[in-house]
Amino acid sequence: MISSLIGRAATVGAVAAIALTGFGAARLDKSVDLSVDGQLTSMHVFGSTVADALAKSGVAVGDHDLVSPAPDQAIEDGSAIVVRYGRKLTVTVDGTTTDYWTTATTVDQAMSELGIRALSGATLSVSRSAGLGREGLALTVTNPHQVTVVVDGATRAESTSSATVADLLSALGVTLGANDRVVPATDTAITEGLAVAVQRVELRTSTATQKVAFKTVKKDDATLNKGQTKVATPGVNGEQIVTFTETWVDGKLEGKAQASAKVTKPATDKVLLVGTKAVAVAATPPVSAGNTSGAGINLANAAMWDRIAKCESGGNWHINTGNGYYGGLQFSYSTWLSVGGADFASRADLASREEQITVANRLYAKRGLQPWGCRWAA
Repeated sequence: MISSLIGRAATVGAVAAIALTGFGAARLDKSVDLSVDGQLTSMHVFGSTVADALAKSGVAVGDHDLVSPAPDQAIEDGSAIVVRYGRKLTVTVDGTTTDYWTTATTVDQAMSELGIRALSGATLSVSRSAGLGREGLALTVTNPHQVTVVVDGATRAESTSSATVADLLSALGVTLGANDRVVPATDTAITEGLAVAVQRVELRTSTATQKVAFKTVKKDDATLNKGQTKVATPGVNGEQIVTFTETWVDGKLEGKAQASAKVTKPATDKVLLVGTKAVAVAATPPVSAGNTSGAGINLANAAMWDRIAKCESGGNWHINTGNGYYGGLQFSYSTWLSVGGADFASRADLASREEQITVANRLYAKRGLQPWGCRWAA
């Protein structure tokens, strides 16, 4: 009887324990709605905080993510939890770059939330409707600028959101030739008030006939006296066709440069014979030197002295080059005085032609033509 009562009591105790356990589990099990970037999931969570629910769903959050309610807040049956991941958005507006963090999921939402303005006509590197993933995005915004473009004789005022001069010209339908010039360079960034000039450059070819100057070739000739020359072959200029490359800028010739030359008629060299034969010096004067006494004028052989003077000094009777020889017949100072030149002047260049000829006849009477290098001209 006693054992029967004990058995019944144990059974009642076990049932009560099971009932209590079920009641506790029911209180811990909560139905929760979890929205992650708009994706809704309904789940049961055995836990008491938002962090427990996130851990159950395997959702890890960071400093830039938004969690509502906060992870340490308590949850109840029917709680709603919202998680919005943070995205890094790198925005470059007209060359200035700024990093942002946003929970927006599209470019348009992010720009609205962050207050990023794009003027009418601005160019975006990606569409406003483009999605913004957790990996983030780099966005370039180019607002329109007022610029002027000078091309083909016209000045155009334009509003453009092009990034570079090259982009601007392309947008305006300006095609550049291989030699055209653009100022500033095509890779220059567009800025407010920029002035762009396009110069049309054309390379043209022209030709001209030019002479080819002959050269003079000197050859020794033993049959001619020293100092004598003779033209053996006259020089004749040749001809060549010269090709030029002309640079025309906006229809005006800027310059030209020689590209090539083709000789069509060779030049003929001038051959000049130069005498090498020694001139015999007469031991005695072949002709009378005239009156060589006293200070009177003696114009004997005047024509001969004129010829010698032409060779010695170019016929300049008063030349003084500072080389120690003076006058038309190039007397040295000592020689002039040795034959009485002082009768007329202290140096030959200071005497007249007639006086120099008179003194020359005096020297000629003594030594013949030997003192003159141009004796061959006599």
